[in-house]
Amino acid sequence: MTIEVDHIYKAFDGVSILKDITMQIADGDSIVITGMSGIGKTTFIRILLGLEKADQGSVRLLGDYKYERVNAGVVFQEDRLCEDFSAIKNVSIVNQKLTDQRAENELRELLPEECLNKPVHMLSGGMRRRVSIVRACIVPSDILVMDEPFTGLDAETRDQAIAFIRARQGNKPLVITTHDTEGLSFCREIHFG
Repeated sequence: MTIEVDHIYKAFDGVSILKDITMQIADGDSIVITGMSGIGKTTFIRILLGLEKADQGSVRLLGDYKYERVNAGVVFQEDRLCEDFSAIKNVSIVNQKLTDQRAENELRELLPEECLNKPVHMLSGGMRRRVSIVRACIVPSDILVMDEPFTGLDAETRDQAIAFIRARQGNKPLVITTHDTEGLSFCREIHFG
């Protein structure tokens, strides 16, 4: 599968946010998108996922692809967790075939055991972020898309999260937006702005 992003433009209230963004995202690609806050990284992700329409340009799926839009495992800028569910349930809920035991095994790589069964509203921001990362990586998908996934993580935990993502990426494309590219030298960097 290849995703072709072709001359994307987007403005809000007459202010141009995205100007002529063109790229191809193919199997095995790892891309990190950088740039200042407000430059359009999240807007680009939303357009890529089909959650927002571009003013001009298109996102096309090339090759023999069975879906109308990108089938992605996603970490949004906000966690989008079910607040009263445990970390385990927040992960296992994304796939009917996924057992709580498998979700627990995956979460153990990034979370302390005492956090696994707590409602996520009781977890710190960094722990909640790790739940979001595990959930995105475990859902069946053709691409991983992560908008500022390392917010709230210290350097050691960030390195663990990056290793976790890489171990589960396989041949899927990976698109990450971030201000800090530390540990992401394996990615092709695209700077917005």
